[in-house]
Amino acid sequence: MARHPESPFRAGRVPFHPLRYFPANAGLRVRARLHRVPVPQEAYLRTNRDNQAVMRYLGDLAFPLAGRSLRLRLYHAGEGVGTSVFVPFRDTTCGRETYGPGRYLTLELNETDEYELDFNRAFNPYCAYTDEYECGLPPAENDLPVPIRAGEQVWAADRNPPRPSMDAEDRRGATGPTDGARRSRSRPARTARPRPRGSARGRGSSPSRRPGPASAGSGRRGAGSRTSRNR
Repeated sequence: MARHPESPFRAGRVPFHPLRYFPANAGLRVRARLHRVPVPQEAYLRTNRDNQAVMRYLGDLAFPLAGRSLRLRLYHAGEGVGTSVFVPFRDTTCGRETYGPGRYLTLELNETDEYELDFNRAFNPYCAYTDEYECGLPPAENDLPVPIRAGEQVWAADRNPPRPSMDAEDRRGATGPTDGARRSRSRPARTARPRPRGSARGRGSSPSRRPGPASAGSGRRGAGSRTSRNR
């Protein structure tokens, strides 16, 4: 992440300091079953810039955790990610121990609809590090009512908004449009989408400079309205 040319730290010219992770927790690696919708549906995820990222909603992952039966919506991020799919989520640690707007998990789509959901692999979207990127945020349906103390922790306290809509200008106390379709104010946002692991420590990312929503598709790590980042 410090040196890879596709890293958000290099692309966004952000000083790097090491990423932080919870200790590995085997209890947060669970079996999940995908309950597909009859036909994949176009879905719109709000972004950190109050735009919309276009995804394809494939169904819900159902799994047991902490004595509960929980579900998370699963999405494909569009062309270029193959069979990689992604699960944006929030939990009760967000805004404190973990990045407030949420984290991501990525999986490879299979024909059995059975998956290992390993929260130890949860990672931050690129917008956790730099405002250069526009990131798709978890829908309300993917707010988990339990703490997920596994995977990546918050990168920096001053980049940890407690709510998804708090962007760089909000953190400075500035006011501006609040119409839900706000575009980046000073320069185009880079966008990223979840891709299979493969570059920059396995997170496979090739951010685009073009702002706006991602193309719908039928997908992995990422960050957003075309989400992704490298690991």
